[in-house]
Amino acid sequence: MNRTRRLPTRPWLAGALVAGLIAVAAGLYWFQPWQLWVDETVEESLPVPAVSAPPSSAAPSAPSAPAAPSSPAEVAAGSLISHEHRTAGTVRVIRAADGSLVLRLENLATSSGPDVHVWLTDAPVKPGKDGWGVFDDGKHLDAGKLKGNKGNQNYPLPAGTDLAGYTSVSLWCDRFDVSFGAAELTRTAT
Repeated sequence: MNRTRRLPTRPWLAGALVAGLIAVAAGLYWFQPWQLWVDETVEESLPVPAVSAPPSSAAPSAPSAPAAPSSPAEVAAGSLISHEHRTAGTVRVIRAADGSLVLRLENLATSSGPDVHVWLTDAPVKPGKDGWGVFDDGKHLDAGKLKGNKGNQNYPLPAGTDLAGYTSVSLWCDRFDVSFGAAELTRTAT
């Protein structure tokens, strides 16, 4: 007699296995734990003024207007402190010769993370856990997605940005609504 032994079928076991695999895949997508070990260094140079063409000798000489600054001028600066992740570096807001504003991160060192943005905000910078979630409570301007977690980076601010309403910069993780680090801005003489 040739008997084939059949394994008992447990549909709940197959369902639990599929549900577990889906949960693991969703968790990996959402948390992206490999980001903790990945560093991306971005090295952008300080914005430089555009080179203008020399004046034409055929044009009559007109009274000259006050000369624009020949190099970018710092209008605000601050040092980054750590919040959710260890963060260090300097933040500078620079006015270019054409009047445009650039938010610059210098010597940045932080963790990589999913969906981290550079925000100009009106929130106070508080140390420790008290400062982790305050930056989305008020006014903020998203300067763009963080280009890398290390290095020197430039983020052009929209034309017409009035710095009077902003007091800080946060490296804000949109996915988890938490600040990786932040800097209080201090106005500098221009």
